[in-house]
Amino acid sequence: MEQFAVILEKWYESHGRDLPWRATADPYRIWVSEIILQQTRVAQGYEYFMRFMERFPTVQALAGAADDEVMKLWQGLGYYSRARNLLAAARDIVARGGTFPRTYEGVRALKGVGDYTAAAICAFAYGMPCAVVDGNVYRVLARWMGIGTPIDTSAGKKLFASLARELLDERHPALYNQAIMDFGALQCTPQSPGCASCPLADTCVAFAEGRVTALPVKSHKTKVTVRHFNYLYVRSGSYTFIKKRDTDDIWRDLYELPLVESPRAWDEAELLASDRLRAWVDCPETMTVRCLRREVKHVLSHQVIYATFYELTFPEGALPAFEGFLRVPIADLERYAVPRLVHQFFEQFVFV
Repeated sequence: MEQFAVILEKWYESHGRDLPWRATADPYRIWVSEIILQQTRVAQGYEYFMRFMERFPTVQALAGAADDEVMKLWQGLGYYSRARNLLAAARDIVARGGTFPRTYEGVRALKGVGDYTAAAICAFAYGMPCAVVDGNVYRVLARWMGIGTPIDTSAGKKLFASLARELLDERHPALYNQAIMDFGALQCTPQSPGCASCPLADTCVAFAEGRVTALPVKSHKTKVTVRHFNYLYVRSGSYTFIKKRDTDDIWRDLYELPLVESPRAWDEAELLASDRLRAWVDCPETMTVRCLRREVKHVLSHQVIYATFYELTFPEGALPAFEGFLRVPIADLERYAVPRLVHQFFEQFVFV
């Protein structure tokens, strides 16, 4: 077992990535990086982390930021609850004196911080003997030890947490955790792992038994919901209308165009006959309607959205109602945090 850690750490010395959040012991920077990387690849998260640190170099700077500014900086990363939790935790830290927690229990109590993130912060920032268990660690251990217990069950989580603690190099917890996570990300990858050049190949059970691609095992399949969105890009002179999503649904606290959700794909006639549109537009005969994009597929972790974008144009002076929406200059739309789906539409039809 001890040799396992030695092999990984030697591998890391020549293959590990030089990342800015691994070259620091600042718990704030490590925390932000871990939250960003919870559901994001390193290649994508790197630029977001750098921009975040430039704008919010301290927890005090983040705590003092406006909600909309944080969401705008997060735009495109997805899983926006991470940004809301990050901001709430920063404000809680400042309210308690501004010092980042220095115990595992204190770090774990921060909003949005789970077992994995707390262990990572404590190991990397404080050198505590905490074993990190993320997707990469699950994969490495499941394959090396040939474990078929599903990783998404209570039994599986307990088993892998116990094994991770047993294998941890307590003398060098930060180095070991970095090594095993990078090993899973770069060597023991989900698809096409580098088994031919793997330093653990001689002792890997999955490799010996031809089960590399079958491990790790998950027992549950994600239920996917299909939704149909009809977005309305309203042109009223140089203005348009947007609204912040404030329901407990996807993209909460992001802005979007007026939306009519339908049970299936609608054509233009069905949209114009909808009660929602008629409630927003006092004089529908004054507007012209044009479909700009139809049935654009947007895939989320648990949902597939098909979005159709309509342009509604009103003559000067014929101001549509759209009660409850913000009437904003079209030129200012870039200032607002919007879902990636909407931003892609803006890039093609508005920011030109």
